[in-house]
Amino acid sequence: MIGNRFTEYIPQEPKSGSFDDLLKIFLQLLTITSGDVSEALNWMNQLDKQYNITNDSYGMGDFIKELKDKNYIKENESDGNLIITAKTEKAIRRQSLEEIFGKLRKSSRGSHITGFTGSGDEQTSEKRQYLFGDTMEQIDITDSIRNAQINHGIDEFKLTEDDLEVEERDYKTNTSTVLMIDISHSMILYGEDRITPAKKVAMALSELITTKYPKDHLDIIIFGNDAWAIEIKDLPYLEAGPYHTNTVAGLELAMDILRRRKTTNKQIFMITDGKPSCLKEGARYYQNSFGLDRKIVNKTLDQAAKCRRLGIIITTFMIARDPYLQQFVREFTKTANGKAYYSSPSDLGDYVFEDYVRNRRKNLR
Repeated sequence: MIGNRFTEYIPQEPKSGSFDDLLKIFLQLLTITSGDVSEALNWMNQLDKQYNITNDSYGMGDFIKELKDKNYIKENESDGNLIITAKTEKAIRRQSLEEIFGKLRKSSRGSHITGFTGSGDEQTSEKRQYLFGDTMEQIDITDSIRNAQINHGIDEFKLTEDDLEVEERDYKTNTSTVLMIDISHSMILYGEDRITPAKKVAMALSELITTKYPKDHLDIIIFGNDAWAIEIKDLPYLEAGPYHTNTVAGLELAMDILRRRKTTNKQIFMITDGKPSCLKEGARYYQNSFGLDRKIVNKTLDQAAKCRRLGIIITTFMIARDPYLQQFVREFTKTANGKAYYSSPSDLGDYVFEDYVRNRRKNLR
């Protein structure tokens, strides 16, 4: 029979009472509440009241007890409040990775294959004749001896340069990345939470690098009125504050970090939703939130030009659609000879992941 058969839709009862299912919700809420266990659990109680996420045999009290028993939460020794553990921080990063980069799997090698062949540590199935400059480690002894036997015979065995055969190997890229996250007040203004997606991307990227590309370096910088580096373990607790946007301070710190790295490939990923609106001059702050201040813009473009001279690629992920801000980003990108994406909080992870993996396959300079 050709066609479609329509029947009455009977919705399935949602699953409830599973620790694993509740844990996924709990980890998401911890990201939104910046690691506040009490607030996350209060939200879960509200969700349970509205959507019945637990059942009569397994309630929220059971879930909280299991969180303690499995070392996801513990009491703070100083004040007795519940706090998350290192195990939970790791679980949040892993969930962010699965959410944003769901198809990725852990790699035991931790290197990036490029499109260039040469001396490296990853063999391929391809063979070729020996060329001047090839290393001894690349020579395939078995195939080279076989070639000598074929070319010269067994009775007068000799091994010449023409008999040598080498294994093709792929170069590996080794990359240092600084991820800059804007924590100015505008990241939570206008009825849109932009800081949570930025945190998720940072946590997913850090988990990706530490598991799949452990030879790479990832440093994370947050910038508001000032800029400072944070540890990966600090990401769940990150909050937007009452700050302006000092992009110059962020870029200066990023360049200082990358100067100390010995890798060839160096790049900056900058996640921001607003214009630069702050400079620090000595002990005072020069601030202007009204439009684009030419003094601040020129200082920011100067830093972009410095990155270009140092061979540092800047990729800007702009979570804003304002035409005048996009015009500034275009000018900034042109000066830095970098790249820019105009994304939204919902697709930010896709953009960052695609660009990160693409840069792994080429020399950025």
